[in-house]
Amino acid sequence: MSTDRWGIDDGYFDAHHQWKPTSTQTRAAILQAMGVEDPNAPAPDGDDVRFLEAGRASAWPEPGHLQLEDGAQLAVNGHLPADMPLGYHDFFPATSERRVRLIVAPPHCPLPPQPIWGWSVQLYSARSAASWGIGDLGDLRRLAAWSHGLGAGLMMVNPLSAPTPTVPQEPSPYFPSSRRFRNPLYLDIADVPGAATLGPVGERLAAAGRALNAQPLIDRDAIWQLKQEALRQLWERFSGDPAFDAFCQQRGAELTEFATHCALSELHGPDWRKWPDAYRHPQQPAVQRFAQEQARQVNYHKWCQWLLDRQLAAASREVALVHDLPIGFNPAGADGWAWQSLLATGCTVGAPPDIFNTIGQDWGLPPFIPHRWRGVGYEPFIQTIRASLRHAGGLRIDHVMGLFRLYWIPGGFGPARGTYVRYNARELMSIVALESHRAGAFVVGEDLGTVEMGVREQLAQRNLLSFRLLWFEEQPPRQYPQAAMAAATTHDLPTVAGLWSDRDRQAQTALGFDTQALVELRQRFGRLSGISDQAPLQDVVHGAYQLLGEAPSLLLVATLEDALAVTERPNMPGTVIEWPNWRRALPGGLEALQQSPLPRRIAQALQRRKAKA
Repeated sequence: MSTDRWGIDDGYFDAHHQWKPTSTQTRAAILQAMGVEDPNAPAPDGDDVRFLEAGRASAWPEPGHLQLEDGAQLAVNGHLPADMPLGYHDFFPATSERRVRLIVAPPHCPLPPQPIWGWSVQLYSARSAASWGIGDLGDLRRLAAWSHGLGAGLMMVNPLSAPTPTVPQEPSPYFPSSRRFRNPLYLDIADVPGAATLGPVGERLAAAGRALNAQPLIDRDAIWQLKQEALRQLWERFSGDPAFDAFCQQRGAELTEFATHCALSELHGPDWRKWPDAYRHPQQPAVQRFAQEQARQVNYHKWCQWLLDRQLAAASREVALVHDLPIGFNPAGADGWAWQSLLATGCTVGAPPDIFNTIGQDWGLPPFIPHRWRGVGYEPFIQTIRASLRHAGGLRIDHVMGLFRLYWIPGGFGPARGTYVRYNARELMSIVALESHRAGAFVVGEDLGTVEMGVREQLAQRNLLSFRLLWFEEQPPRQYPQAAMAAATTHDLPTVAGLWSDRDRQAQTALGFDTQALVELRQRFGRLSGISDQAPLQDVVHGAYQLLGEAPSLLLVATLEDALAVTERPNMPGTVIEWPNWRRALPGGLEALQQSPLPRRIAQALQRRKAKA
């Protein structure tokens, strides 16, 4: 296999180990999306960003000076010292006006100090009697306290990323407007300063919100309207807070840009590509004027992000929150607006056909153009990783293979006619190591699906933990690696009860999907676990986690769907409206979870290894 100067591979091995060559048409379409006019021209070398591993001296041929991140200056003549501080520094050559970003990173990410277990939660589904129709950050705080009481040390949460502030609300947490900011739907209104002053209006809104708990599916649009009415009224009562001012100063220009996008979206719609020309780029003068003239509205969206940050910090005090970083974002949203010149908007990211998704997947996410991304010192990536690690004990990077290569699908071609485009994984992993070191957080790389040779070894060298699933692994859990997070299933796969009861296979059959892989999966699980076909579902779930509890992996995770023996999975890949993706609430909510004996049985199964450790 070879890769051209623009990062395009000449083909790939699919899930059946068959070679799929990149067609001439696919390559031409990708080059066009990159804005490449002459494929034979030299690719930009991107020499304006360089990396140095902490603790290593390095030759530096150009004389000049370094502006260190803390403001100090260092003369450079021939080499860089081994004691360079971690961080993002700027080198200014003595012989030119250009600036070189120097990123000094540790060799690897932190590891968990000891083996721990915890829950994987789709927060929207984990509502309580106090919720307004959706699980919120108050529920997350309550769930964390309950989990801590069971001995859990972590809680992995679905992406809490921000949607565009318009109706209809985007249900998928993996298709956000911005990965750098949070979703106001998750605000616990009762915990917003001044909520008690709303009086009868607040009581009316709270009653309407709690009434939505009776619906089995999450109605995000109705919840959005109720919470926005409450928040707008509380914003009018807000008289300022030094902590809010400090938050705005800390998040700086990126917060202002995001909040401006939110305000513009409310006026002109959710897709910036359809806005008036004057507002289609954040650097246009009309956008700057709008931000000044509509400062009150822009500040409202900053205030919502501050509230989210406060409530997330409170929820993180009981157990280590593990945030989930989506592989991309909605091209029509805030991040797509901010970084439009760096994106290949004529292509989307997805996955080639495999045994579970036989037609492949198109996620609708725009890829960064490798040389342009590097040319801005990876600033969008840095901001995204740093934001994802706020109030986090860990980070799960969805489709971590995307640090190495992404499967690009030219518009109109379909998933089967895409190919892989390469990125500089060494540099991207250095940034992840630096940001996780600063946050004191471990990192898990979701390495499921088609993984090329050598990738897992490179991730392990950086202490990016592997992600191992009972549903995917051929060997028993006792043979899983230690440097891993182990789980039975994920949001995209059958629950334990769904697999064993055959409900998941029946649902897939009704949707017209090939279910042979599910049949084989159930048979393999039966052989591994030794569970009888006649066993009650709760015993089957318990048996699955007893089996998982034998894994030596540093992190073990159980889903809340399994804790309540739910038979429906949260998301059915390959569907849009055919399945209520990201809308199912946990039956009975947190109250049912706390009263059920099954979560305690799962907790005991996953804690058994403490005595062995």
